[in-house]
Amino acid sequence: MKFKPAYLILPLLMVAAYFLLLYVFPKYTGMYLFMIILFLGDLYLWSSLRKKVFSYQAWLKILVTLIYWLPMLMLLGMMLSALFISYIDWNDVFKTYWLGFILVFYMAKVLPIIFLLLADTIRVIERVFVLTKKTGREMVQEQRKAITRSRFLQYLGYLSGGLVLGTMFVGMFKWVYEFRVAKQTIKLPHLPADFDGLKLVQISDMHLGSWTLRKALQQAVDLINEMNPDIVLFTGDLVNYATKEAFRFEEILKNISASKGVFAILGNHDYGDYVHWSSDEAKQENMEQLYAFYDRIGWKLLSNGNHIFQSPSGKLALLGVENWGANPRFPRLGNIDKALAGTEDIPTKILMTHDPTHWEKIIIPQSYDIALSLSGHTHGFQFGIEIPGIKWSPAKWMYKYWAGLYRDDTSGNYLYVNRGIGSIGYPGRIGILPEITLIELIKA
Repeated sequence: MKFKPAYLILPLLMVAAYFLLLYVFPKYTGMYLFMIILFLGDLYLWSSLRKKVFSYQAWLKILVTLIYWLPMLMLLGMMLSALFISYIDWNDVFKTYWLGFILVFYMAKVLPIIFLLLADTIRVIERVFVLTKKTGREMVQEQRKAITRSRFLQYLGYLSGGLVLGTMFVGMFKWVYEFRVAKQTIKLPHLPADFDGLKLVQISDMHLGSWTLRKALQQAVDLINEMNPDIVLFTGDLVNYATKEAFRFEEILKNISASKGVFAILGNHDYGDYVHWSSDEAKQENMEQLYAFYDRIGWKLLSNGNHIFQSPSGKLALLGVENWGANPRFPRLGNIDKALAGTEDIPTKILMTHDPTHWEKIIIPQSYDIALSLSGHTHGFQFGIEIPGIKWSPAKWMYKYWAGLYRDDTSGNYLYVNRGIGSIGYPGRIGILPEITLIELIKA
């Protein structure tokens, strides 16, 4: 067989795409293998459709081909454009919908690919293990049955893809802003009497770069203020890529009020690690802008530090650490020992730590005496099922503690994982709604 140089084109393009991704979105290179698998699946599905498409009139054939490959073209266009115009300088609403469109149409292709693969597998099995044992009329009948089953599975795949497409668009334009208030009462044995009934409101994973409506954030702020919280706690990921995403929401966030203050910590997205910066100085300036932003809106940022609340009956310590994640691709800057300094004699401590794996891998195994830890980060995967008796999300395959209240049996200490109020990547929610958590502390 004569070697054709054209055979090298696809592998070379894949290698080039990897280095392009590494340059413009360095933190996402870990997803490259998944992207290759998705692309191969795309080719596989197209191989099934192209025979039908190529029987269309010329103009319709071009239109359908363009629509089918548009998500891939948009993805490549996004990476190439980021070489010339930094992604952080794109309009936030535009890039939210741009990326959302890509993700929605790719997810809509997944089920058709699965059903097509199943149909082809059945057809191959029947030819090998069934049809080879038959002859004549029986073989013809078996072939007709196999074709019928194959077509049924293909059509089922196309139908399911359409349902996924529709559902994900509803998630983008409706459910993404259907805020859910989750209420919890937590009993703490050493809580000072003056703090009995203390109301904490936790919000997390705001990801302001993904918000397309200022009005929606104002509604969330109104919900928070209506609860008359004593303390508001934000557990990280204010932005997606850069601090500038938060500027257009400054006046809204400034209006969050709590009698004892609003406190915040950093999440993995707040460090500016997810895009390419022109220099280290530019990246550091981004962090300085974040610190200044928190000062302007009146939120106290706890970076491996603490705040002590005083009362006649005793003290309550609030700790906040920088991001610490078990996954090595996330920053490990959280220092719990530094955050504890000066609180050793305070029996009741509350910890804000963005990633729940910090509680799982550090706080509990090393027996830190922290009554309640508050985290976010998982978003509940922004997809799942939560109805009475059923709580499921793909997030459980990645995180042992992914949403809601957990208690360590040995120490009796608690962890609450907030499902997030914003979104990242897919700008929508399906089943796992954006959450505002109201926690009331009760003296046990």
